[in-house]
Parts: sequence; C-alpha cells; structure tokens
Amino acid sequence: MTQTTNSASAVVIARQPVFDRHYQIYGYELLFRAAGHHPKADLSLFSADVATSRVINYAFLELGIDRVIGKHIAFINLTRSFILNDEPIPASQDKVILEVLENIDVDSELLEGIRRLKQQGYLIALDDFVYHESMKPLIELASIVKVDVLDLDEDTLREHVAELRQYDVKLLAEKVETLTDYQFCYELGFDYFQGFFFCRPDVIHDSPIPDNQLVLLQIIQKLQEPDVEFKDIELLISKDAGLSYKLLRLLNSAALSLPRQINSIREGLVILGLKAIKTWTTLIVMSEIDYQPKELLDCSLIRAKMCESLAAAYDCSAESGFLVGLFSTIDAMLDRPMATIIDPLPLSEATKQALNSKRGDLGSLLQHVIYYEQGQWDEISDEPITLEQFSDVYIDAAEWALKTKQAI
Repeated sequence: MTQTTNSASAVVIARQPVFDRHYQIYGYELLFRAAGHHPKADLSLFSADVATSRVINYAFLELGIDRVIGKHIAFINLTRSFILNDEPIPASQDKVILEVLENIDVDSELLEGIRRLKQQGYLIALDDFVYHESMKPLIELASIVKVDVLDLDEDTLREHVAELRQYDVKLLAEKVETLTDYQFCYELGFDYFQGFFFCRPDVIHDSPIPDNQLVLLQIIQKLQEPDVEFKDIELLISKDAGLSYKLLRLLNSAALSLPRQINSIREGLVILGLKAIKTWTTLIVMSEIDYQPKELLDCSLIRAKMCESLAAAYDCSAESGFLVGLFSTIDAMLDRPMATIIDPLPLSEATKQALNSKRGDLGSLLQHVIYYEQGQWDEISDEPITLEQFSDVYIDAAEWALKTKQAI
C-alpha cells in the first residue's frame, strides 16, 4: 500500500473508551506514540515530555480532536516536566481531563503545578493509582482516581475502594478486560470503566434469540446471499418505513458525499451499484439491533472503514474487508458465540475464517486493525502497513464513523 504520510504522522494516535455506570460513553483516553518510533523498540528511548507536548499540540491544533472523539471528553497523560513548566494547553477546560502519571514523584513543586491547573478549571485524574497515606495531598486535588484492576486482587481492590471513598473523587476502573471484571467493579461502586470488555459477548445462554432480533438477523442473512437481486432488497426495505428512511438519509449524508441528492433507493442503486446498497442496508439493519453499549456500533464502523482502506495491502477486496470489520462485534451485539451467528450466513469461507478465528489474509487484516484500535502496537510490524499509515487510516475512519452514525 502506498500512502503519503501527512502531518498526522507527528503522532500515532488512537482512543480507548471510558464508560459511565449507565454504559454510556463518558470520554476517551488518547493513546499515542511518536511517529517513526519502531513498535519493537524500547519506549524509554523516547522522551515522555516530548510525547506529551506532541500529542496535545497535534491533537488540538493540527488534527482537530473532534475528528477522533466527537463531542466527548479526552483524557490526556501529563508528565512531571509538562506540569512544572506550566506549558499552555490548547484545549478548553470542558474538552480534556488531565491525567497525572503514576510514576511521577509527588512533592511540593508537583502539587503546586497541579493546583495551578485545577485553578485554571481543568479536572485532574490520577492514573494507575495505588493508595498510600502519603498520597493524600495528591488525592485531595484530584477529581478522578483511576485504579488498574488487573494489578490488584479482589481483596486489595476492595480495600482501595474503601480508602478512596473517604475522598471527594470519582473512581475509574481501568484495564477492565472481561465482563466479569466489569460486573465486579460495578458492584464495588466504581463510577467509570475503561477497557475493551464491551467487545466481548456476555455469558452465553441457551435462550432463543428474541423475535425482533431474529427478524433483523434474517434480513442480514438475505442481504448476504450471492444471488440476491435489487428487487429483493427493495422488498425487504419497503416492509419497514424506518429502514427506508434511514437508508435514504445515509445516502444523502456527509459520510458518502455523493455528488447530488438521492430521492429514492432505486436512484441510489443506479449511482452506487448493488454491492454498495447491500452493504449500506446491512449497516443500517445492524444499527437496529438492541444492544449495549452503543459504542459497539462505533467500533464496528471504524473497523469496517479501516479494513476497507487497508484491504489491498493484505491482498483482500475492499468489500470483503468492510464486511469483516462491520461484523466483527456482532457476537457482542447479540450475546452469542461468533460461530453461532456467522456460520448460517451465506458468507465466503474466507470471511467466516476471519471472523471465527482470525485466519487467512482477511483474518490478519482484521487482527491488525483490532491490535491498532486497542493500542497493542507492539504486535504490528511495519509490513505490509506502517504504524503511521495505520494512524492516518484510523483518524479518517473515526471521523467517517462519527458522520455515518449521525446519518443513521
């Protein structure tokens, strides 16, 4: 894949969702790395202070952070030097939460720097926090305390929560990797939750898929049939006025940027072709599934667009890439094993292998996109796509996903 790397290469950037207790998005932590920094190299060789300055200036001055996080809040890590130097932050107080890293020495200078930021109106979060009595002055300046739940056993985690509840702070459980972890932290009373636990299906049960969900799955199955014709799609859509309206609205949205107004589904077919209409209809049907959290659709859209954009480099078709990314969270949406949902669908064997076990070229493409999304950049080599190219594609995909979700 040949791609010109623009100013986006100043920082390799991604985001990690933070949920509230209602399973709604509260904000995103920005994950970042210096462009040109080889993922297998020692990160300590790269100045954290330079990284902080780069990510803040790039994200808010060059990129336009709304392209990645929309209207949500961004959590940004700050180093000691950045705090003490009183560097200006090119972001309004309602757009960011400033994280104090766990390895910073706490002394009077640091506390004064944090106090100054708080007086300016910024919220302060303490990252990877481990409770100790000596940390009391720091806790008293914070609004949010982030606790690494992977680093503590259940008894120690309970003790931390009990100690921290004595202070006027919100508690955020980070590195929540499973739904079991999430449920435990929820019961402990954590206010916020960070991690990719939401991408996994809940405890699988034997109860049948609800009728309304089953109807949507049957529509998806019909749309994937290789010999499906436009009249079949038109008939499916005509049975649901809401589906027809949503498809027309999407066809006329900024996400597609078509050259002229589309006034009917048939007109859309003429301009986009049958494959595109199948894809967009599938996307809208998936958005109708009753699932939580709604971040699952955002995740699917970003993966779909990234897989579509990077497909050629993995010797895959753009259409197959888009479909694999789009279906990659359907197991979590329906709380069923992926194979149970995918195997009955008339998909290619390559698509099924990619979704069920990440095998084949499509599987490698999907796995690398997931690695990038989750900040597991050490798992991505520079072949066939560099990390900087992944970043460019990710930013474009995140912006496209925001526009697409608004349209449907």
